[in-house]
Amino acid sequence: MGLTVFEHQNHNQQQQQQQQSGGEFDKKKKQRRSTRRSKPNSSPFNGSASTEIAGQHHGTLQIFQNSHLSVGSSSRQYTPNQAYNIGFNSLSLTHTNEQGASVNPNFTVLSKSAPMSNTFEESVGQYEQDLVPSYLVNGFCKRKCFEAHWSGDAVKEALQRGEVFQAQLRVNAHNRMEAYCTIEGIPTDILISGIPRQNRALRLVGGGRVVEWLMGKSGELELGEGLRIEGDIVAVKVDPPHLWSKMKGSGGSGNSPPLEDEDIPAAIFLTNEKLKGKYNVDIESGLVSSTNCSLLNENGFHDNNGDLSDRVHANGHSYSCLNPLGENFHPGRNNVLDPVERLCQAVVSMPSKRPTGTIVAIVEPSSRRQTIVGFLNVKWWFTNGEGFAKQNKKGINLPPQSSCDYIHLIPSDPKLPKMIVTVRSLPIDIKKKLDVGDASVEKELVSARIENWAEESLLPQACVVCTFGNGGEVEPRISAILFEYGISSSEFSLESLSCLPDDSWQVPPVELEYRRDIRNLCVFTIDPSTATDLDDALSVERTSSGIFRIGVHIADVSYFVQPETALDMEAQARSTSVYMLKRKLSMLPALLSEKLGSLIPGVDRLTFSIFWDIDVSGNILDRWVSRTVIRSCCKLSYEHAQDMIEGRIDIDMLNTCESGFPQLHGNFGWHDVFQSVKMLHEISKALKERRFDSGALRLDNAKIAFLLDEFGDPYDCNLCERKDANFLVEEFMLLANSTAAEIISTAFPKNALLRKHPKPNMRKLKEFEVFCRKHGFELDASSSGSLNRSLENIKEKLKEDPVLYDILINYATKPMQLAKYFCTGDITVGEDDWGHYALAVPLYTHFTSPLRRYPDILVHRALTAAIEAEHEHFKHQSKLNKARWTGYVRCFTGMKSNEMDLQSVEILKALSSAAVKYRLPCTEALSDVAAYCNQKKLASRQVKDAIDRLYMWDLLRNKEIYLSEARVLGIGPRFMSIYIQKLAIERRIYYDEVDGLIAEWLELTSTLVLNYVPYKRFQRGPNMGSRYKAVDEVAFMDSPYRSEPESDKSSQHLDRTNSSGLVIEPSVFPITVRVLSTIPVALHAVGGDDGPLDIAARLYVTSYSR
Repeated sequence: MGLTVFEHQNHNQQQQQQQQSGGEFDKKKKQRRSTRRSKPNSSPFNGSASTEIAGQHHGTLQIFQNSHLSVGSSSRQYTPNQAYNIGFNSLSLTHTNEQGASVNPNFTVLSKSAPMSNTFEESVGQYEQDLVPSYLVNGFCKRKCFEAHWSGDAVKEALQRGEVFQAQLRVNAHNRMEAYCTIEGIPTDILISGIPRQNRALRLVGGGRVVEWLMGKSGELELGEGLRIEGDIVAVKVDPPHLWSKMKGSGGSGNSPPLEDEDIPAAIFLTNEKLKGKYNVDIESGLVSSTNCSLLNENGFHDNNGDLSDRVHANGHSYSCLNPLGENFHPGRNNVLDPVERLCQAVVSMPSKRPTGTIVAIVEPSSRRQTIVGFLNVKWWFTNGEGFAKQNKKGINLPPQSSCDYIHLIPSDPKLPKMIVTVRSLPIDIKKKLDVGDASVEKELVSARIENWAEESLLPQACVVCTFGNGGEVEPRISAILFEYGISSSEFSLESLSCLPDDSWQVPPVELEYRRDIRNLCVFTIDPSTATDLDDALSVERTSSGIFRIGVHIADVSYFVQPETALDMEAQARSTSVYMLKRKLSMLPALLSEKLGSLIPGVDRLTFSIFWDIDVSGNILDRWVSRTVIRSCCKLSYEHAQDMIEGRIDIDMLNTCESGFPQLHGNFGWHDVFQSVKMLHEISKALKERRFDSGALRLDNAKIAFLLDEFGDPYDCNLCERKDANFLVEEFMLLANSTAAEIISTAFPKNALLRKHPKPNMRKLKEFEVFCRKHGFELDASSSGSLNRSLENIKEKLKEDPVLYDILINYATKPMQLAKYFCTGDITVGEDDWGHYALAVPLYTHFTSPLRRYPDILVHRALTAAIEAEHEHFKHQSKLNKARWTGYVRCFTGMKSNEMDLQSVEILKALSSAAVKYRLPCTEALSDVAAYCNQKKLASRQVKDAIDRLYMWDLLRNKEIYLSEARVLGIGPRFMSIYIQKLAIERRIYYDEVDGLIAEWLELTSTLVLNYVPYKRFQRGPNMGSRYKAVDEVAFMDSPYRSEPESDKSSQHLDRTNSSGLVIEPSVFPITVRVLSTIPVALHAVGGDDGPLDIAARLYVTSYSR
């Protein structure tokens, strides 16, 4: 609960006693260190553990004033929080705190639940000081806990001189004392060790340890569960190289701090360093390693006897006399390399060192500061009156009770600190519950925002905005997740809906005058069976010369969503549709996404079509692009298409109503559809083979599918598998996206919205190679193609062990970076970086899903402008008798283009006129939109994953105990890391300091032996027995004398079979565990209405001692 008056006084008394007894003080000091090492996810702020994820701003987009600070004055940097200034009510929240929303006059409320500070610097320190009791500000002594942030001007000048760097902050998933800054262009992240060095910057993290990369319908890699959500954008001052820490895994002995464990396979580091000196916990393998993080002592605070003597202060700012990049670099001189290149050179020249640094300013605060979710801790509030009375009777001078008018907020995200909430700022409904002593308020899930974090306070001050409901129920949790990530669940505005025609709309005759009418083609859609937003269709014809003419037809959403209308602005604000297990939040109104724009069979629809002439080997001979009108003949599901591919369907039986196949429209028969699907399948295989021969990479790993009961609630789950029908659609969507990228980048080289996928982190990729070699697998990661071939060889080698292959794929995804939208005119993105690493194509964009992605609409507008400019150029040439219709040259949409034609005055004039007509955004605006769409795409993916985890938690809560087999990923003296394939999750089992449990770690063989000696407690001191956990917290124990485990009365309902139908047998003590061995485990849900949600794992064992 933080530092209360009583705790503070007792703390002072203990300090005085410890100073009087030096030897005893040192002994207790070591014991405290050991205690901190033994607690997983320990926190200096006593935050609770959680697997929930930090999120994005709630429906508010605002550009921070200092967001354009960059290294050098000539380069422009776009940050995820930049976008158009749009606000809307994204949630219809109950019990909105209007009183709390008006506490700070410096906040502009765009929606009641989502205020944003006008400027971050101005807001800090301008709040009412009496809101925070004096004894909460580090006791009665108001000494500073943090250094003052540099001013915006000082940071800007330092950035230009190369003395500080702009970076994004993230945190170690298992140790909040370690944060990392990612600087663009630097191969290794900067370690920010200790709370003071992090200097009040928010350190956010997403998901669990298992990374789930999925192939979307477009065939592009989409990062799933383990993706980190970025925190504040900060200015970081890098320490001189001689103060850098030793990189873990670099070999040798020395001071090596724990590496960010979410990035490195646990089993790589299976060495037990000797216990000597000052230790930090190796949180990845459970080992202990020594560290010397320069300026910080063991408590994470500055040591006045350390290197701080080398620091001077000027104008209130702290500067280092030591050069951050070595003795040969002098700021202000004409150095050949820019600051990033110099730092990169220093990092590369010392691969065994981890750069360290200190945060000196928050350049752009994360929108996550406005969307805190957690629980209120009110136990102290209910008892403080009694406590004050007792202490006053003893003659202890205490501040008046009114000054203690506060409670604590415990965030669901364990990477966030405890927060102070003043009672007078609480919503009225919570105040009423406090007045009557209603303890149920602690079960209420609440939203809050951080209002102030002063230099003198260890804890930030927050204001509760609203309540969601009981934290143990699914719906309040879903509302909280949407709030955290800034996802709108509100209805569309009347202004947006007024931009659409009514549902009786039909294709106007005027559209047929300049669109290509292809309603006579056999066109059909292939989608999930439950899909309602059908935005892509396929067709195929075989010409007399044996060439396949294949068409991809995409809903022409840009016809309905006109630029700068209310509907366009709202679609941009939402940016993407969000798909959840039982519902979706659409980017566009249902009238458009499910009716007018959806390619419903049997109705005329406006489309954008790309045609290719392709031979049987997959060679593309010609192509053209046109706006068209189609009429789909049927809606196929993936299961229908798969049955056609495998020949499991008798065409003659499809004429009956009981066939289960969809209705067929138009003059086509099922024979036409069957033949088309089979031809498309053959061509897709040829395209796929050519693509992988060109160096494409596929990382397919497990995806969970929930099985729902008649009420729509999940009762079980299994792993879903992608089949040929999925790959068929994927290949043609990839081809369409690549073709669109080529056209718009040719027509508008400075204003094209593309999508890039950077090369992976090479250091992490090398570590993955080491991991593979250690386990006998050959891996060549020199290119995407060689990596894919190596993984295919490993897959063939492990065809009898698919679980191990899943584990390797999980590790292979960790070095991969996230694909992002960008504008080709953005000078911060070099042309060499435009390519897509995984797809092995030089140009790529999103074109095929305009009903659910806003960038696709922008690409459609650019394509429309390019086609019109091309047509106008041809008409101009025709008038000059330089061309004829039979000799029409497609300068943008054709296979080849003439560079001289592209630079002609007529072409440039036509392009400029078309760009104005369709209101294409300028380079700066398009770059801002790209950055915002990146943010929202990440948020939507994280919402889906968070809700999937919520339903997984609910599923296990209903089962109470879930038995499964698990593979051991890593072992150490304290815990093991395991992977449960059926749930596609990774968990840890801690076995240190457990009553009666003996853990013997054999370093030479990397083997762990666990034995159970009941009724025996191993204490290390007179007051340390309470630290030991009960064995039931680590093991779900079964007695061979009983038919059911005694620790759970519902065990008669346990499912003891694995995915192969074999019975899961419990282990027997003593248990011998090695890396990659299989062990039985018992899973259960924890948290809910009393804290964050999680899934805990225990050993499933049998013992005669029970």
